[in-house]
Amino acid sequence: MAVVLITGCSSGFGKLAATEFAANGHNVVATMRDINGKNKAAG
Repeated sequence: MAVVLITGCSSGFGKLAATEFAANGHNVVATMRDINGKNKAAG
């Protein structure tokens, strides 16, 4: 099991990668910017 850091996880490849790594048992640290603006629903 690895610790994985992924930035830009609100949508697209970042979100897909974060969910796939987590589903495969890895510890995921996911980040996104502006969680109070356009990414509020994803945060």
